[in-house]
Amino acid sequence: QVQLVESGGGLVQAGDSLRLSCAASERTFSPYFMGWFRQAPGKGRAFLGQINWSSGDTSAADSVKGRFTISRDNAANTVYLQMNSLKPEDTAVYYCAAVSKLGKGFDSWGRGTQVTVSS
Repeated sequence: QVQLVESGGGLVQAGDSLRLSCAASERTFSPYFMGWFRQAPGKGRAFLGQINWSSGDTSAADSVKGRFTISRDNAANTVYLQMNSLKPEDTAVYYCAAVSKLGKGFDSWGRGTQVTVSS
């Protein structure tokens, strides 16, 4: 099973931007979709958006639409989450995930990276 490793998290101030990366361990990595999720303290995991690995088409949750953008670099086996105008309520652990088989949902997950936004 492919390993996904997130990076780029940290402590930022409200209004700042941050770009998260998620790199896959396999050189032949070719999922159907890659997605980003987050889990805030005391809350469930929330879907942020996803990208079609082949076409690059993206979709985003209404909660972050216009502020967060997903992109990918197929050659580098990496997906990115660009986060702008960060708010304290964006504080969470951010996870990337992959859909390797259609109909199975997100079946590979990274361990997450912490993002903390101070007011």
